[in-house]
Amino acid sequence: MPSVISEKFCGQTISQDQFEEIASIIAMFPKLSRAELANTICELFSWKRPTGKLKSIECRQFLERLDAKGLIQLPANRSTHKPRTKNAIDRTSKTKSQPVISMKVKELRPLKLHKVEAHDERQLWYEYVDRYHYLGYKIPFGAQLRYFIQSESNHTRLGCLQFSSPAWQMSPRDRWIGWTGEQRKRNLQLIVNNSRFLIFPWMEVKNLASAVLSLAAKTIPEDWFDAFGYRPVLMETLVDKKRFSGTCYRAANWIHVGETTGRGRMDRENKRHGKAVKDIYLYPLVKNYRQTLRQSIRPV
Repeated sequence: MPSVISEKFCGQTISQDQFEEIASIIAMFPKLSRAELANTICELFSWKRPTGKLKSIECRQFLERLDAKGLIQLPANRSTHKPRTKNAIDRTSKTKSQPVISMKVKELRPLKLHKVEAHDERQLWYEYVDRYHYLGYKIPFGAQLRYFIQSESNHTRLGCLQFSSPAWQMSPRDRWIGWTGEQRKRNLQLIVNNSRFLIFPWMEVKNLASAVLSLAAKTIPEDWFDAFGYRPVLMETLVDKKRFSGTCYRAANWIHVGETTGRGRMDRENKRHGKAVKDIYLYPLVKNYRQTLRQSIRPV
């Protein structure tokens, strides 16, 4: 039985005994799907959110990581859907480029963030992001919420927005918060990451992006609570400094705290992967965010 002492789940080191129990469950129940195995293992180890809901998404991703390393052997993926990779997302006429829209942001108000929940809307969101965002669409790690940015006045879609789980560690952010390693492990999920932000390229509207970010700061805490049972206290984002200046984030009062080292967002082993160096911006959602993030018991 291989040792997995360096493997972690949501910041928690997996013991050899836990690993052996995971391997035993997979061997004992070969007919369970990957989702069912993830649910079973979450129940066994009480891997739950503050609401009591299982961390099934994170657990499945963790199991698939172990499988990719050859530490366990999962059953074949039963999903009949194509994986949502860059090459698997079809380009349809639904997301074709539109004539340029040039107007003042006040003419589009009120703006709305429409939460993407229905299957057809999700597929359309994937297509827009994959087609027009420079990073394309990738399945985010952990919890996530997706939105269409809409104008209520003329019922027009203006862009796409996604918030998801935060980066595991970023030295400038962590120094700025002033928390210890243990506090970070305990309270990390009180941060949410603006992992995709797309204003459609035909939208030529000054100050639209900063207006959307201001709206997001008011919308995300309650939506996140409804979905996951707790309210985030800080938002973060990473801006590729070779492509963008971060003007819209600064205009929306996000704080520049430093830059990344060129490792992946979820890098736990301090390995460089040749990623682009990015500027780190933060936005506090509550006044006492530092106190909350340093607490020894995570609030609900």
